This record gives sequence, structure tokens and C-alpha cells, in this order.
Amino acid sequence: MAVTICDVGPRDGLQNEPETLPPATRAELVNRLAAAKLPRIEAASFVRPDAVPQMAGAEEVVGAIERRSGTEYSGLALNVKGYERLVATGLDRVNFTLAATETFSRRNANQSLDEARAAAAQVIDRSELPVTLTISVAFGCPFEGKVDPGMVQELAASFASAEVVLADTIGVATPRQVRRLVERTRAPGVHLHNTRNTGYANAAAALEAGATLFDASCGGLGGCPYAPRATGNIATEDLVYLFEGDGIGTGVDLDALLATSEWLEGVLGRRLEGQLYRAGTWAGA
Repeated sequence: MAVTICDVGPRDGLQNEPETLPPATRAELVNRLAAAKLPRIEAASFVRPDAVPQMAGAEEVVGAIERRSGTEYSGLALNVKGYERLVATGLDRVNFTLAATETFSRRNANQSLDEARAAAAQVIDRSELPVTLTISVAFGCPFEGKVDPGMVQELAASFASAEVVLADTIGVATPRQVRRLVERTRAPGVHLHNTRNTGYANAAAALEAGATLFDASCGGLGGCPYAPRATGNIATEDLVYLFEGDGIGTGVDLDALLATSEWLEGVLGRRLEGQLYRAGTWAGA
């Protein structure tokens, strides 16, 4: 059995950092991840720079990427304008994010939920690129609390032609909840945060429920600027170690990935949240 891991570090990982890295450095991160044989990388976010300054210069980032065969490069869009910017750069895939609640949609995308759904439908209908639809706050919202699984199921079913990813944006889900929602929606992908130390158990539960696509971030970087106390994603290298140790193929060069997290620690000047890049691999594995 094999899975696809999408490293979202260059986008979701860096968007919550206090400093803004220059486009050349963000492109180098993408290039290092591709050299580590990540099958998919979320390279940039096509949002307004005044809203998320850490993601400014998306076109420059993409322009500095050294494309490698075997890696699919995606970008994030929240509206039609962002989609049009993304397509103009020549990226391989669109990741369109749609919130599961009205309040989060207005805070994160400055759109009502109905407006966001209409924009998602328009992008999916127009796009010649493959589209991933990420349903954010699918397990819980920082403003509205618990999210009705039936609402998430209805959203997922409405966009069945896209690749659906369920996002635990604020890291509140538990394994049973993840298993049930993946089974109920039949979503192929999950985007998990380790805010409450359940992220890796949730990944295992999603795998058991049939998920084959997993978002993760090198070093465990990440968080949402519009979700209070939403800390990092599950760390890509930790997830690779978990899966490979259980015989689940990822195709990722773990040593190169660990070196990338070590490099990123130096760039940011602080210890990252991931465990494996500090502990190292085990000879008995």
C-alpha cells in the first residue's frame, strides 16, 4: 500500500510565522522538498499580500522553482481572482479552500459561505488543472464550535468532481471523529494539525478509513492567521517515519527531508515542532 503526502510547509507552514521570508528562500524550501522526493508540494498562496504578508510575492516564488519530474506543484486560492493568478504561473494543481462554517468563511476568505461555494463551483467548472477542494474547519470552528458532520458531508458531495480534503484547521479532532467523517464523506484526503497532540493518531485513523492523501508540513510548521491558537501541522518527516515503519510506502527520501527541516530551523532561528529531525531515525527501523 502507498499514500501521497503533500508538503504544505511553503504555504501553510510559513503563513503563520512572525517574519516574512523572501521569495527566493521560500522557493529554495520548495526545491529542497522536491529533492527529497515529495510527490506533491503546496508552493504558494495567491491571496492579498495585505491580508497575509508572509505569502506576498507568490509569482516570484513560483518563478524561482526548479521543477523536478515526479513532483506535482500546487497553489492555494480562496477566490476566482486568486485562481486566475495561480493559473498564470503554470503550477500543476489548484487547491481551493472552502470553510465549513459561515463565520470562518467570512474571517478567512472575506466571503459568505454561499459566495465561497459559488466561487468554488466556478473554479472547478473553469479549471483545466486538477482541483483539490479543502474543507477547512471540518471538525471544529474557533468561532462556531462543533461542526455538523452532515454539513461537511453535503459540502463534499456538492463538489464530488474535485479531490476533497477534510481539514482539522484548529487541531480539535480525535481519531474516532476522523475515522467516521472520512468514512461518511469518502474524502480521499486529510489536512491535520497537531495542536492537541492528536494529529498522528488522527492520520492513522484516516488511513484505516480509506484516506490516501495526507497534508503535512516539514518541521511541523504551520497555523492559520485567522484561527486563534491554531498551531502547527503534523510534521512531514514524523508522518513519513510512522507510515514507512508500518509498511506504508511514501516514496519520500527521509534523510533529505530531515536535512530540509534542519536547514529550515537555521533559517527561522528557532526550534521547530517536529520530533524526528531532532531525535533522528533509528537504526533498528
